Amino acid sequence: MFKSSSWKHLRITFSYYLMPIFWFALALSPDWSMLHIILVWTALHLFLYPSSNGYNSYFDKDEESIGGLKNPPKVTLGLYYLSLLFFAVALGLALLVNFPFFSMVMIYGLVSMAYSHPSIRLKKYAYTSWMTAGFFQGCFTLLMCYVGLNGSGWVVWTELEVLVPGMLTTLLLLGSYPLTQIYQHQEDGMRGDRTLSLRLGVMGTFNFSSIWFMVAGMGFAKYFFDKNEEWAFWAFLLAMLPVVLYFFFWWMLAKNNEKEYVNHTMAMWMNKLSGTALNIFFLYYTYQLHLL
Repeated sequence: MFKSSSWKHLRITFSYYLMPIFWFALALSPDWSMLHIILVWTALHLFLYPSSNGYNSYFDKDEESIGGLKNPPKVTLGLYYLSLLFFAVALGLALLVNFPFFSMVMIYGLVSMAYSHPSIRLKKYAYTSWMTAGFFQGCFTLLMCYVGLNGSGWVVWTELEVLVPGMLTTLLLLGSYPLTQIYQHQEDGMRGDRTLSLRLGVMGTFNFSSIWFMVAGMGFAKYFFDKNEEWAFWAFLLAMLPVVLYFFFWWMLAKNNEKEYVNHTMAMWMNKLSGTALNIFFLYYTYQLHLL
C-alpha cells in the first residue's frame, strides 16, 4: 500500500527547516529532561511535520516542483493513509509527554489539514493562509515545543517570556512564507489558489518579504538587548548575514530575469541557507544559556 512515492511526499528531511524553533524553545526551557527532548523532537520532526507534508501533497496533487521535491511523483491513496498513520504516531508520542502537548499537536495537525483539504482549503485565501502559516509554524510551534519540553500546560499562553519569542518566530515566518510560493504561481493559479505571492507578483513578493524580515530583525534586536544579551544579537546578525546577502542577490537576479531565476532551485537555496543559519544560531544560543 505504501509505495516509495508516498514516502517521498512525506519529505521528512524538510523538517530540518522547522527545527530552529525547537532549539529556541529548548533555550528558553528551565525544566527540560532528556526524555522530553527525545519525545518532542521525534513526535514533531519525524512524524507530525511529515504527516502534514504528505497530507497536503495528497490533496494538492502538484505536478511541478514543491518544497523538498523538484519532481514530485504522482500521489496515490496510500499517501493519504500514510500521512494519517504518521499523525497517529505523533499523537501517541505526544500523549507520553502530557495532555496539553497532545492537544496542541492535535490542533496543529488539524489546522494543517484544513490548509489543503478541499472542504476548507485555507491555501486559496491569500492573507488567511499567510497569517495561519505564520502563526502556527511560528508562535504556536514554539509554545507547543515549550509545553512538551517542560511538561507544562496551556498557561504558557499567559507567560510573556515565552509568548514574545514565539511572536518573533512568527515575524520571520511571515517574511519567508511568501517566498516558498514564488515559483508556483502558474500551478497555483490554474488550481484556483490565489496565494499571497501570486497576488503580490514576483517583485511584490520580494518587497513584501524584505519588509517583514526587517521588522523581524528589529524585533530580535530589541529582544536580545532588553535581556542584556548583546552577544546573542551580534551572533544572530553574523548567522543571518549570508541569508541576507543571498536574498538580495536573488532579488537582483529575478529583477533582471524572472523566468530564469524565479524557480525551485533558487528558493530551496534560500531555505537551506536560512534553515542552516538559524539552526546554528539557536543551537549556539541554547549552549550559551544552559551549558556555560
